[in-house]
Amino acid sequence: MTPLLVIDGDSFAHRAYHALPKTIHRRRDGGPGNALVGFMSMLLRLWERERPRAVLVAWDTLDVPTYRHTAFSGYQGGRVFDTELLEQLDLLPSLVRSAGLACAKEPGYEADDFLAAAAGFAETAGGTALVATSDRDAFQLASARTTILQPVRGGEPARIDPAEVRERYGVDPEQVPDFIALRGDPSDRIPGARGIGEKRAAELLTQYRSLDAMLAEGRFAAEADALRLFCSLATLDRSAPLPSLSDAPPDWAAAAARARELGCDGLAARLEEAASST
Repeated sequence: MTPLLVIDGDSFAHRAYHALPKTIHRRRDGGPGNALVGFMSMLLRLWERERPRAVLVAWDTLDVPTYRHTAFSGYQGGRVFDTELLEQLDLLPSLVRSAGLACAKEPGYEADDFLAAAAGFAETAGGTALVATSDRDAFQLASARTTILQPVRGGEPARIDPAEVRERYGVDPEQVPDFIALRGDPSDRIPGARGIGEKRAAELLTQYRSLDAMLAEGRFAAEADALRLFCSLATLDRSAPLPSLSDAPPDWAAAAARARELGCDGLAARLEEAASST
């Protein structure tokens, strides 16, 4: 069954930006281009490897807080992005759309929420989904119909299914938000329960099956409200709004034309080569 490919745009853009030299990959006008080049190269490789029926790229909206930021002031605190990365994050959605691929970006939602909504959409329709992201919060989406593609430096992505989630964390995918609430998440600045690490969090979830069950038994009484909040922060929103998803191959020629407009001539040449070979 041909899958829907869902990509965490911000995750891949950040990886590209930090992996490629800023001094080499510059646009014709001298502006930054390494994230543009690296992201589109990753996208092209994923499409060539998986040949999905459709592609959705999900994006954060960085200038508008989500309900997570409102509910917990420390959420993702201290994150500062380079101006050259922010400039390219503004350009990437239009470059992706020029290839005829769908983008999801709405105020109040994170890219992860669109990943969850798209995976749910594919499963409800009786299909399958591939979710490409380096964010392990997405492990909660792993199922018989949804596989997580986790980037691996210098190799093909790792394919994360429910068995792999259990192997890595000792919990089932549906327990991942509870696991994060207990263990914490340094990247999102979620503190977790005092004195609880990864191993102990997995042991408690094996015993109780859920955070709610632990709290009902009186565990973590002094932290109960905070832990419920942390769990809600870690739970992806499957109701996030999605654009129309049509089954169609990418228009790499149109993307190449857009890349030339942006001054990325090397990227344009690669996209033109892809267009000629498909």
